[in-house]
Amino acid sequence: MNRNEAFRLVKQHITKDNLIKHVLAVEAIMKSLAEHLGEDSDKWDLAGLLHDIDFEEIGDDYKQHGLKAVEYLNGVDDEIIHAIKSHNFENTGVNPESKMDKALIAADAVSGLVIACALMIPTKKLADVKVESIESKFKKKDFARNCSRENMLYCEQIGIDKSKFFEISLRALQSISKELGL
Repeated sequence: MNRNEAFRLVKQHITKDNLIKHVLAVEAIMKSLAEHLGEDSDKWDLAGLLHDIDFEEIGDDYKQHGLKAVEYLNGVDDEIIHAIKSHNFENTGVNPESKMDKALIAADAVSGLVIACALMIPTKKLADVKVESIESKFKKKDFARNCSRENMLYCEQIGIDKSKFFEISLRALQSISKELGL
């Protein structure tokens, strides 16, 4: 499956604009992480884009999130499928094993933190967010409290320290700021 086919599939299963923006954000971060690590950026890109494809359908049944997605993903590489299943490991029981699995967990969590940082500044623009601001907000547990700090720290398990991870994530989101409206 190529990126255009994947995005068409996403649009068939995701109707909420904010969720579309979220998967685009995670896709951008995953692509940048892959490039930084010398991994297959096309594969990592697809994992980010497709990771929440079942989110609207599963409703409150979070034990199905990531597992239900498999029904839609015919022809998608097994590594991508595993990353999607394991990004919700707390509920699916599918443990993250590969760098891609762990990167997806971290990217999913950090995307919300970086966007929340942008929304808190007067301009509401990603271009005006600084890595230092993200680091500061990371320490404040009541800020963007639904963004798991523990999951963000999976970046360290793939060999990227937290500050560099924030920098890569911010630059990735800045590169798609128009699509995100920020």
